[in-house]
Amino acid sequence: MRRLSWRVVASVVTGLALTLEALPWLLSRLQVRRQRRPRRDVLFFPSQVTCTEALLQPPGAAPAGPSVDCLCSLPHSESSLSRLLRALLAARVSLELCLFAFSNPQLGRAVRLLHQRGVRVRVVTDCDYMALNGSQIGLLRKAGIQVRHDQDLGYMHHKFAIVDKKVLITGSLNWTTQAIQNNRENVLIMEDAEYVRLFLEEFERIWEEFNPTKYSFFPKKKQGY
Repeated sequence: MRRLSWRVVASVVTGLALTLEALPWLLSRLQVRRQRRPRRDVLFFPSQVTCTEALLQPPGAAPAGPSVDCLCSLPHSESSLSRLLRALLAARVSLELCLFAFSNPQLGRAVRLLHQRGVRVRVVTDCDYMALNGSQIGLLRKAGIQVRHDQDLGYMHHKFAIVDKKVLITGSLNWTTQAIQNNRENVLIMEDAEYVRLFLEEFERIWEEFNPTKYSFFPKKKQGY
């Protein structure tokens, strides 16, 4: 009986030692599983027309959410536009925008709201399309946001945004109400350091190229699309 009890004790001690030896490995595996996966979202348009007022609250306003009463008749549900707005409004430090056409009022409000919150916003756009009726570019400049544009014969046709130098938003979508509500478009939202780096390098290159101190002429008309 005494010999049996010693065997039991020895088995328990051995099992405990093996468990302690494997504990660091188990903890590391659990930590890897708990790590947040990089964001990968795809949005397709046209988007359902929904109310976005709860997302576009100015600094100092009462917190808004799905439960906030709104008198408008629009559906209060998620849509591709609201998901795009959420991705933009997640910015805390910086937002780089490189856009061919920008006339959607909700997206314009979101960008100005980020500026009011202290986010550094920089915008690159096309010189012809920024002057069209409904363009948000004038409102951005009036709000104090830095905007630069091209001065050559080709269109500045990029359509991408970089949030906090961590999240890339890109696709076929022009930031216009026409495109959002009527066109078949796509937007990819991704957290990928390598892709963000490449797009950020392209933005910085264009930003410097479009420095107003380097402007020499303004084209009268462009050809093509």
